[in-house]
Amino acid sequence: MPEISAQLLTAELPDISHIITEDDEPVDNWFSEKQQRLLAESLNSSWKPGRLFIAAANVGIFYAVHQPPIVPDMFLSLDVQLTGNIWEKRHRSYFLWEFGKPPEVVVEIVSNTKGGETDSKFRKYAQMGVAYYIILDPQQVIQKNVLRVYELTSGGYIPKIDRHLTHIGLGVTLWRGIFEGADDLWLRWCDADGNLILTGLEQAEQKKQRADMAEKKALKLAEKLRQMGIDPDL
Repeated sequence: MPEISAQLLTAELPDISHIITEDDEPVDNWFSEKQQRLLAESLNSSWKPGRLFIAAANVGIFYAVHQPPIVPDMFLSLDVQLTGNIWEKRHRSYFLWEFGKPPEVVVEIVSNTKGGETDSKFRKYAQMGVAYYIILDPQQVIQKNVLRVYELTSGGYIPKIDRHLTHIGLGVTLWRGIFEGADDLWLRWCDADGNLILTGLEQAEQKKQRADMAEKKALKLAEKLRQMGIDPDL
Protein backbone atom coordinates (compact mmCIF):
# COMPACT_ATOMS: atom_id res chain seq x y z
CA MET A 1 0.00 0.00 0.00
CA PRO A 2 1.34 3.48 -0.80
CA GLU A 3 3.09 5.13 2.12
CA ILE A 4 0.71 8.06 2.67
CA SER A 5 -2.53 6.07 2.67
CA ALA A 6 -1.02 3.28 4.80
CA GLN A 7 -0.10 5.74 7.53
CA LEU A 8 -3.54 7.34 7.47
CA LEU A 9 -5.40 4.07 7.79
CA THR A 10 -3.47 3.08 10.92
CA ALA A 11 -3.66 6.47 12.65
CA GLU A 12 -6.36 7.79 14.95
CA LEU A 13 -8.62 10.48 13.56
CA PRO A 14 -6.62 13.71 13.81
CA ASP A 15 -7.51 17.17 15.06
CA ILE A 16 -8.46 19.16 11.95
CA SER A 17 -9.63 22.36 13.62
CA HIS A 18 -6.80 24.31 11.95
CA ILE A 19 -7.58 23.08 8.43
CA ILE A 20 -9.15 25.43 5.88
CA THR A 21 -11.37 23.32 3.67
CA GLU A 22 -12.20 25.97 1.04
CA ASP A 23 -10.61 29.23 -0.01
CA ASP A 24 -13.26 30.46 -2.49
CA GLU A 25 -10.81 30.66 -5.40
CA PRO A 26 -12.74 30.41 -8.69
CA VAL A 27 -11.93 28.13 -11.61
CA ASP A 28 -9.69 29.72 -14.17
CA ASN A 29 -11.71 29.65 -17.41
CA TRP A 30 -15.04 28.65 -18.97
CA PHE A 31 -13.69 25.55 -20.68
CA SER A 32 -12.25 24.12 -17.46
CA GLU A 33 -15.45 24.83 -15.57
CA LYS A 34 -17.62 23.13 -18.18
CA GLN A 35 -15.20 20.22 -18.64
CA GLN A 36 -15.14 19.51 -14.91
CA ARG A 37 -18.93 19.42 -14.72
CA LEU A 38 -19.25 17.32 -17.87
CA LEU A 39 -17.04 14.63 -16.34
CA ALA A 40 -18.73 14.61 -12.94
CA GLU A 41 -22.33 15.05 -14.12
CA SER A 42 -22.27 12.28 -16.71
CA LEU A 43 -21.11 9.71 -14.14
CA ASN A 44 -23.55 10.89 -11.49
CA SER A 45 -26.45 10.89 -13.97
CA SER A 46 -25.83 7.80 -16.07
CA TRP A 47 -23.13 5.46 -14.78
CA LYS A 48 -24.48 2.36 -13.04
CA PRO A 49 -21.47 0.31 -11.90
CA GLY A 50 -23.39 -1.59 -9.21
CA ARG A 51 -21.29 -0.06 -6.45
CA LEU A 52 -21.13 3.20 -4.55
CA PHE A 53 -18.96 6.02 -5.85
CA ILE A 54 -18.21 9.72 -5.58
CA ALA A 55 -17.58 11.75 -8.73
CA ALA A 56 -16.70 15.33 -7.83
CA ALA A 57 -15.18 18.43 -9.40
CA ASN A 58 -12.82 20.94 -7.79
CA VAL A 59 -12.98 19.39 -4.29
CA GLY A 60 -9.86 19.27 -2.14
CA ILE A 61 -8.18 15.98 -1.24
CA PHE A 62 -6.48 16.16 2.15
CA TYR A 63 -3.80 13.49 2.36
CA ALA A 64 -1.90 14.73 5.45
CA VAL A 65 -3.02 16.77 8.46
CA HIS A 66 -0.31 19.43 8.24
CA GLN A 67 -0.11 19.64 4.47
CA PRO A 68 -2.30 21.74 2.16
CA PRO A 69 -4.78 19.79 0.08
CA ILE A 70 -4.31 18.88 -3.51
CA VAL A 71 -7.30 19.92 -5.61
CA PRO A 72 -7.81 17.96 -8.83
CA ASP A 73 -10.15 19.32 -11.44
CA MET A 74 -12.16 16.12 -11.09
CA PHE A 75 -11.86 12.81 -9.27
CA LEU A 76 -13.66 9.47 -9.03
CA SER A 77 -13.57 7.34 -5.89
CA LEU A 78 -15.23 3.92 -5.74
CA ASP A 79 -16.90 2.08 -2.85
CA VAL A 80 -17.39 5.26 -0.82
CA GLN A 81 -20.28 7.66 -0.27
CA LEU A 82 -21.04 10.99 1.34
CA THR A 83 -22.24 10.38 4.89
CA GLY A 84 -23.43 12.50 7.75
CA ASN A 85 -23.80 16.26 7.63
CA ILE A 86 -21.78 17.55 4.67
CA TRP A 87 -21.49 20.93 6.44
CA GLU A 88 -19.60 19.29 9.29
CA LYS A 89 -15.90 20.05 8.95
CA ARG A 90 -14.70 16.45 8.69
CA HIS A 91 -17.21 15.86 5.87
CA ARG A 92 -16.66 19.07 3.88
CA SER A 93 -13.79 17.76 1.75
CA TYR A 94 -12.20 14.45 0.80
CA PHE A 95 -10.11 13.54 3.85
CA LEU A 96 -8.23 10.30 3.21
CA TRP A 97 -8.44 9.29 6.86
CA GLU A 98 -12.24 9.63 6.77
CA PHE A 99 -12.83 7.69 3.56
CA GLY A 100 -10.02 5.22 4.20
CA LYS A 101 -8.73 5.23 0.64
CA PRO A 102 -7.60 7.51 -2.17
CA PRO A 103 -9.69 8.09 -5.31
CA GLU A 104 -9.17 5.66 -8.16
CA VAL A 105 -9.01 8.39 -10.81
CA VAL A 106 -7.95 12.03 -10.87
CA VAL A 107 -8.22 14.36 -13.85
CA GLU A 108 -6.22 17.55 -14.31
CA ILE A 109 -7.05 20.12 -17.00
CA VAL A 110 -4.05 22.20 -18.02
CA SER A 111 -4.51 25.93 -18.58
CA ASN A 112 -0.98 27.24 -17.90
CA THR A 113 2.53 26.09 -16.96
CA LYS A 114 2.12 26.71 -13.22
CA GLY A 115 -0.22 23.88 -12.25
CA GLY A 116 2.38 21.24 -11.47
CA GLU A 117 0.49 18.57 -13.39
CA THR A 118 3.65 16.78 -14.56
CA ASP A 119 5.80 17.24 -11.45
CA SER A 120 4.45 18.03 -7.95
CA LYS A 121 0.93 16.70 -8.55
CA PHE A 122 2.33 13.75 -10.48
CA ARG A 123 4.38 12.70 -7.46
CA LYS A 124 1.69 13.35 -4.85
CA TYR A 125 -1.00 11.39 -6.66
CA ALA A 126 1.40 8.46 -6.97
CA GLN A 127 2.26 8.65 -3.26
CA MET A 128 -1.45 8.69 -2.39
CA GLY A 129 -2.06 5.56 -4.42
CA VAL A 130 -4.34 7.03 -7.12
CA ALA A 131 -4.60 4.23 -9.68
CA TYR A 132 -5.19 6.36 -12.78
CA TYR A 133 -4.00 9.89 -13.47
CA ILE A 134 -5.37 11.72 -16.51
CA ILE A 135 -3.94 14.95 -17.90
CA LEU A 136 -6.00 16.89 -20.44
CA ASP A 137 -4.01 19.65 -22.13
CA PRO A 138 -6.40 21.23 -24.69
CA GLN A 139 -3.87 23.79 -25.91
CA GLN A 140 -0.84 21.50 -25.54
CA VAL A 141 0.80 23.86 -23.08
CA ILE A 142 2.92 21.30 -21.22
CA GLN A 143 2.73 18.15 -23.31
CA LYS A 144 2.67 17.15 -26.97
CA ASN A 145 -0.51 15.14 -26.62
CA VAL A 146 -3.88 16.66 -25.78
CA LEU A 147 -4.64 13.63 -23.61
CA ARG A 148 -2.39 11.40 -21.55
CA VAL A 149 -3.50 8.58 -19.29
CA TYR A 150 -1.21 7.11 -16.62
CA GLU A 151 -1.56 3.92 -14.59
CA LEU A 152 0.08 3.37 -11.22
CA THR A 153 2.51 0.47 -10.88
CA SER A 154 4.93 -0.53 -8.14
CA GLY A 155 7.49 1.72 -9.80
CA GLY A 156 5.22 4.75 -10.19
CA TYR A 157 3.08 6.03 -13.02
CA ILE A 158 3.54 4.66 -16.52
CA PRO A 159 1.73 6.00 -19.62
CA LYS A 160 -1.01 3.79 -21.02
CA ILE A 161 -1.06 3.06 -24.74
CA ASP A 162 -4.84 2.71 -24.69
CA ARG A 163 -7.36 4.77 -22.76
CA HIS A 164 -9.05 1.94 -20.87
CA LEU A 165 -9.18 2.17 -17.07
CA THR A 166 -9.38 -1.59 -16.85
CA HIS A 167 -9.80 -2.03 -13.11
CA ILE A 168 -12.89 0.20 -12.89
CA GLY A 169 -14.69 -0.71 -16.11
CA LEU A 170 -14.40 2.72 -17.69
CA GLY A 171 -12.43 4.40 -20.43
CA VAL A 172 -11.93 7.94 -21.66
CA THR A 173 -12.10 9.41 -25.13
CA LEU A 174 -11.86 12.76 -26.88
CA TRP A 175 -15.23 13.78 -28.32
CA ARG A 176 -15.94 16.66 -30.66
CA GLY A 177 -19.38 18.08 -29.98
CA ILE A 178 -21.54 20.68 -28.30
CA PHE A 179 -21.86 20.84 -24.53
CA GLU A 180 -23.93 23.65 -23.04
CA GLY A 181 -23.65 25.70 -26.22
CA ALA A 182 -19.87 25.32 -26.59
CA ASP A 183 -18.59 23.40 -29.61
CA ASP A 184 -15.20 21.99 -28.67
CA LEU A 185 -13.08 18.89 -28.12
CA TRP A 186 -14.17 17.40 -24.80
CA LEU A 187 -12.90 14.63 -22.57
CA ARG A 188 -15.67 12.07 -22.08
CA TRP A 189 -16.13 8.84 -20.19
CA CYS A 190 -17.01 5.68 -22.07
CA ASP A 191 -17.86 2.14 -21.01
CA ALA A 192 -15.80 -0.96 -21.64
CA ASP A 193 -17.27 -1.22 -25.15
CA GLY A 194 -16.44 2.38 -26.03
CA ASN A 195 -19.98 3.75 -25.69
CA LEU A 196 -20.21 7.28 -24.28
CA ILE A 197 -21.49 7.71 -20.74
CA LEU A 198 -24.30 10.17 -21.42
CA THR A 199 -25.14 13.31 -19.52
CA GLY A 200 -28.58 13.60 -17.95
CA LEU A 201 -29.73 15.87 -20.79
CA GLU A 202 -28.42 13.46 -23.44
CA GLN A 203 -30.29 10.62 -21.75
CA ALA A 204 -33.52 12.62 -21.74
CA GLU A 205 -33.09 13.57 -25.41
CA GLN A 206 -32.38 9.95 -26.33
CA LYS A 207 -35.53 8.76 -24.53
CA LYS A 208 -37.59 11.44 -26.27
CA GLN A 209 -36.25 10.41 -29.68
CA ARG A 210 -37.15 6.77 -28.98
CA ALA A 211 -40.63 7.77 -27.82
CA ASP A 212 -41.13 9.92 -30.94
CA MET A 213 -40.03 7.07 -33.20
CA ALA A 214 -42.36 4.64 -31.44
CA GLU A 215 -45.25 7.10 -31.83
CA LYS A 216 -44.55 7.56 -35.55
CA LYS A 217 -44.47 3.78 -36.07
CA ALA A 218 -47.78 3.44 -34.23
CA LEU A 219 -49.39 6.17 -36.37
CA LYS A 220 -48.12 4.56 -39.58
CA LEU A 221 -49.48 1.17 -38.50
CA ALA A 222 -52.84 2.72 -37.60
CA GLU A 223 -53.05 4.43 -41.00
CA LYS A 224 -52.17 1.20 -42.80
CA LEU A 225 -54.91 -0.65 -40.91
CA ARG A 226 -57.46 2.02 -41.84
CA GLN A 227 -56.50 1.69 -45.51
CA MET A 228 -57.20 -2.03 -45.17
CA GLY A 229 -60.60 -1.24 -43.72
CA ILE A 230 -59.64 -2.24 -40.21
CA ASP A 231 -60.42 0.00 -37.24
CA PRO A 232 -57.12 0.28 -35.30
CA ASP A 233 -58.99 1.16 -32.10
CA LEU A 234 -60.76 -2.17 -31.95
